[in-house]
Amino acid sequence: MTTEPQRSVEIELKFDVDGDAGTPDWSGVPGVASVSAPEWRELDAVYFDDPDTALGRAGYAVRRRTGGPDAGWHIKGPRGADGGRVELHWPLGDGDAPPAALTERVSAVSTGPFAPLARIRNARAVQYLLSPDGDVVAEFADDHVSTRDERSGVERAWHEWEIELGPAGPEEPAARDAFFAAVERAAMAAGARAATSDSKLARALGV
Repeated sequence: MTTEPQRSVEIELKFDVDGDAGTPDWSGVPGVASVSAPEWRELDAVYFDDPDTALGRAGYAVRRRTGGPDAGWHIKGPRGADGGRVELHWPLGDGDAPPAALTERVSAVSTGPFAPLARIRNARAVQYLLSPDGDVVAEFADDHVSTRDERSGVERAWHEWEIELGPAGPEEPAARDAFFAAVERAAMAAGARAATSDSKLARALGV
C-alpha cells in the first residue's frame, strides 16, 4: 500500500428527513444552474478505535469503506474553525486491520490496539449540483443509514441528507455562508429538519 494518501477537505451540512420526503428544489441556491440524475451507491464502512476511544475523543475517525468511488481506508480529522474536516484516503489493499501507513498518521493520538467500533451501511443516492459551466458546486447525498455499535450490539437506522461542497463551491466565507443558508431553506421547504448529529459515527454510538 502506498504511504502517501489522497487529501481532501470535507465541508458539509446535514439534515434529518422522513422516508417520504421529496428531493429539494435547488434552483434558488447561488451558483447552481442544473442538477445531475441520481447515482446509486451501496456503502459499507467499519470504524476503528482503541479501547479508550482516544481517536473519537480527539475528533478523529478511522474507517475502512467499500462501495462508491472513494472506497478505501480513511482518516477524518477534527473539525476546523470553518466547519471543515481534513480527510486522508488510502486504497483498500489487503486485510481488514488498519494498515501501518494509516496508524502512523494517528500515532500521536493513539497507538492502538485498534478494533472495530461500529459498522455503518448506507444506501445512498447522489446528485451533483452543477454550475453553468457544468462544474460540481456541491454533492447532494440522500442516505438511508443502518448501523451497529460493535461493542454494545445496539442497532440504529435513520434517513438523512448531506450537502458537501464540491471543487466549484464558494470559497469566500460570506459566499459560503450564503450558499449554505440557501441550501438550508431549500431542504427545510422539502421537509428536512436540523440534524440530530453532525456525525454518522457519533449517532451510531448513541452520543
